[in-house]
Amino acid sequence: MSALKLTTVVFAVLSFFTACKNNGPKRSETAESYLKSAYEARNLNTTFKEYWFSGEAEITSYQLKQPRYGEMRDGEAVLVFVKEDFLPNEQVKADGQTDKNIPVLKLNNTINFITGIYPYSIMSSVFYPLEQKSHAIKVSNSVQEWCGQQYLQLNNRGNFEITLHSYFEGEADQNFALKKDILEDELWAQLRVDPDSLPIGKQMVIPSLEFTRLKHAKLKAYEAQLSKTDSSYTIAYTNLQRKLVINYENQFPYSITGWLESYKSGSGPDAQLLTAEATRLKTLKTPYWKQNSKKFEFLRDSLRL
Repeated sequence: MSALKLTTVVFAVLSFFTACKNNGPKRSETAESYLKSAYEARNLNTTFKEYWFSGEAEITSYQLKQPRYGEMRDGEAVLVFVKEDFLPNEQVKADGQTDKNIPVLKLNNTINFITGIYPYSIMSSVFYPLEQKSHAIKVSNSVQEWCGQQYLQLNNRGNFEITLHSYFEGEADQNFALKKDILEDELWAQLRVDPDSLPIGKQMVIPSLEFTRLKHAKLKAYEAQLSKTDSSYTIAYTNLQRKLVINYENQFPYSITGWLESYKSGSGPDAQLLTAEATRLKTLKTPYWKQNSKKFEFLRDSLRL
């Protein structure tokens, strides 16, 4: 075969594979079209928009009793809810106003407590779409303590795409996908938007990223029984020996007054069923991102932190 013919064949083969590769939608395009077309639109009333689109965040502090290593610990928790402009393709906060942005209700949940000589610091973030009745677009969790740290992120695209980084042997760095079941983490934001929309009955639920990291449990969907009253929402897992009860006010904006989370703490035969308890202390409605100078430190006293 002549050099000219060989070059022509190679070019044709490369062009074929390039065309095949480009025929499929890009992951970001799939994410955008998925959010815009696959879910029913949500109608947000005037009262909702006046509260959440006001340019302020809702910050609530809680007194916390937290099980760890088979003992109860004193700590504090903070829930920060805020409406945020979000880019569905990149799945990050938008820096500016464009027609590509979508509004989300962001929840930052922070937990801090001491175990003996060393501290635990835990943070979870949930980005819940407001204009579509969809799963959360993104959930992340990080755990820091003196032994090391872990980070887990879930992105809602064609599937739930998972990235895990851990210092523990046997976990290390992982990337995998899960089919789309109910996310426990998203239910906190869904409650604030519309508690009547919360799922009930026997369901498959992916537990909170925080729980799976603290227990080193496999991240997957587990069978759970979901139930609701006028002031509480309960998730009882069938095979995890775990139950979460979220208490809330039954009038808009459906403020979360506290929660109870029961599960086995400790290891081996010494593990015992203990219950974490969070009790509301104080709520502030304020644009905290503008309040980072020293003159605003008094607001932490207002939150009793």
